[in-house]
Parts: sequence; structure tokens; C-alpha cells
Amino acid sequence: MFRHECGLFGIYDHEEAARLAYFGLYAQQHRGQESAGIVTAEGGAVFEHRGMGLVPEVFSEADLLRLKGRVAVGQVRYSTTGVSALRNAQPFLVRYQGRYIAVAHNGNLVNTQTLREELERRGSIFSTSTDTEVLVHLLARALRDTDLPGAVRQVCRKASGAYCLLVYSGDMLIAARDPHGFHPLALGRLGKSPVFASETCAFDLLEAEYERPVAPGEMYVVDASGERSEPFCESLPARPSQCIFELIYFARPDSSIFDEQVYLCRKRMGGQLAFESAPDVDFVLPFPDSGIYPAVGFAQSAGLPYEHAMIRNHYVGRTFIQPSQSMRNFGVRVKINPVRPLIEGKRICIVDDSIVRGTTVMTRVKKLRELGAKEVHIRISSPPVKFPCYYGIDFASRGELIAARHSLPEIIRKLDVDSLHYLSIDGLLHSVMHSDCYCLACFTGEYPLPCSETGKYRFEEPCAGPPD
Repeated sequence: MFRHECGLFGIYDHEEAARLAYFGLYAQQHRGQESAGIVTAEGGAVFEHRGMGLVPEVFSEADLLRLKGRVAVGQVRYSTTGVSALRNAQPFLVRYQGRYIAVAHNGNLVNTQTLREELERRGSIFSTSTDTEVLVHLLARALRDTDLPGAVRQVCRKASGAYCLLVYSGDMLIAARDPHGFHPLALGRLGKSPVFASETCAFDLLEAEYERPVAPGEMYVVDASGERSEPFCESLPARPSQCIFELIYFARPDSSIFDEQVYLCRKRMGGQLAFESAPDVDFVLPFPDSGIYPAVGFAQSAGLPYEHAMIRNHYVGRTFIQPSQSMRNFGVRVKINPVRPLIEGKRICIVDDSIVRGTTVMTRVKKLRELGAKEVHIRISSPPVKFPCYYGIDFASRGELIAARHSLPEIIRKLDVDSLHYLSIDGLLHSVMHSDCYCLACFTGEYPLPCSETGKYRFEEPCAGPPD
């Protein structure tokens, strides 16, 4: 089962490295809620603290005081490959030939099994179930014959799939991003100290200055002698394959990723959706929080009133990235509470960013019906999700995707709504500035890299979903 997300943070040469890493991860908590970890370094000494849970639950003031040093690498994790367990929490810290190596990884490799089997044949022993440990073993083997930049370069050339990496060893910190650029990694600066983060919202909290994205296929090296950038691959793909779902759902709306402002992209998605299909209703209702921003654009473009008739309990985690179906259902029940007087007898247009399994929408529509809504229409600011993702998103199998198992009329009946419209792919691409730079595989089934270990660029497995 492939899942997503993780958030990375790294800082070099700052007296409060651990504390800044803490807040950098805190700002990216939405990217991973299962575990958090920070590794710091001072001279030849290395310190680490990792734990299960949210950032404030994992780290105490005493923990931060023990994390000494001017370099820090941190990660918040939601499992990509591997179970949700402390042994899989990152950053990974290993000792090899007298030197410590810390590795933090966001993304998902598509050749993990092949690499793992090759390493095991050569004597490697694995203690976790993650693809990140595969990268660590590859890195250690490469260090037999070259320096750290050379080793990272070799690892990146062997790895296939989605990865953003932060690697620390000795006095050197390296950031790298896969040649397709699936997921974001940003470079910023706090005073003279370079900082790295998956999203720029981490820089905003720290009052760091955002400089630019780490480019696809780029390795950015920082050590005592200065900073330098170099490519690790001989040639790049014809175009990037940035994950469009980062803009639709995952990234925080105040972040800038892929040279796009997330908030404005989501508003434009809502505006395009209204252009394609605006029903005759009394008001537009966003499903908070991810539906708020396209709903604003939808209401403004359609000239419809906008009401927050569903109030979110912000102390409940995001249902889409909870570890089990039972917890997802529980989250749906406690997460949103309706404003009852706004609903009875009203024609309502719900705007949300996506429908994946359909569980959340079905529960909320049922509640609106129980409260006396006259009509319920749904508008979704992304195309139907019909295919699994092999690059790190929690679309575990095609059988779990409601749009893969049912036609549009069937989904309308299943959800008990009066109408349903998904944003077209053309409408989605009109909502972003760089329309030829995105991976759309979850909508089209056409993959920029061979999917999984099959070597196929097109999803061909017949859909055999679970019974309803």
C-alpha cells in the first residue's frame, strides 16, 4: 500500500538549528502526522530524537536542549512504504566506517524491490520496511569508493521514482530532488544559513527568505567551504512531472510550490469549475478545509452566496491521511458539524477538492439530507481519480477509488446527490501557470515512469474492486 506524505526540513550553520527544525516541521505538520524526527550535529558528535505522533507530542523542551549542534535535518512522516512504526520514523541515522550518516526522504521509489533484492544478494541486512533504508544501503556502498557528493550522485542514478532527499554526514549537508521533480523541495535562507523545506510555509514561520526550488535532477551541496549546485544525471526528462495533487490538496494554501501560489491555483480551479457547471442553488458550501479555496473561486465566478454551513473541529486530524479505514470513518463523524438553521429547505452546492473513496462525502451528504436540505449538488475541483499512484500518494488500489469502480450516474446515486460535476482535465490545466509540467497519472493512467516494478507506462490491470 503506497501512501504519502512527508515533510522535510534542513538547516546548516545556525546556533538554534534544533529549535528551528522543530518549528520548520511544525509548519509542515499537514504533510505527515504519524511520526517526527530531528538529527543534529556538533563537531564529531551527532544527536537524534524520533517519536510517533505530532511534532509537539514528540519533542519536549528538554529534547530540543539535548539536540545540540549547528546543523539539523528533520522529517514529519506519513508512511509511503512500510508500516507506521517507530523503526520506520526518520531521519535514519547510521554509522558506517566511523562516520555518521543521516538521511530523510520524501516520496516513493518504483524500483524498491529490485534494489532491495540486489542488496540482499550482496549481504545487506534490513531492519525496516521502507524504501529509505534501501537508499541508505546504496549510499553506504557508494561511500567505499567516493566522497559524499559522489555517493549521493550514484544513489540518485540508481533510484527510480519520486524522491526529495536531505543527506548529512561529516560537515556536509546535501539536498537532492529526482529528475522528474514529482514533489517539492525549496531552498531558502535565514540570515547567512541555507535552509531547505518541502514547502515555503516553513520559511514564513521562521522569517526565512525563500530563494528558489531545488530543481529536478539537482544536487545542492553545503559545507564549510560554501555552497554549490550540480546536476546528478546526464540528461533530464523532456518535461517535469510534478504532482498535481500537491496543488489540489496536499500543500498548505499559503505555500509556493512548483513556482505556483497554491491559494491562487485553488481559487482558479474553483472558477473554472463554475464556468463548466454552476447549478441553480441558494448558496455555495465548502467542505472545510481543503474545499474552502476552490469554493471561494466558484462562488465568485458563479455570482452565488458563499456560506460556511459546515464547521470543522480543528483538533481532529485530516481524515484522508489517517492510517486505517475505521479511523477515517471516525474522523468523518467528529470532524465536521453543521450549522443547522442554514440547511433546512435550502438548495446547496457543495464544493470540495476531490473524491477518492467517497466515504467522507457520502457521510456528509447523508447528514445534510437528515437536516432537511432540499437539494444537494456536488462540484469537485479536480478530475475523477481513477488510477493508483506509484509516486507517493495514498491511492492504495484501484478497487478503493470510487470513480474507477462506478460511472458518473452510479456515483450520483451512491452519494444520493442531485448532481455531480468534476473539473475537466483542460479546466485543471487552465488553473495552473505551467500546464505541461504536471503528472496526471491518477486521472489518466498514463505514467511518466514505469509503474511499480512492472515496466509499464500505462495502467492495464482490470479493475476488480471490492463489492459494495
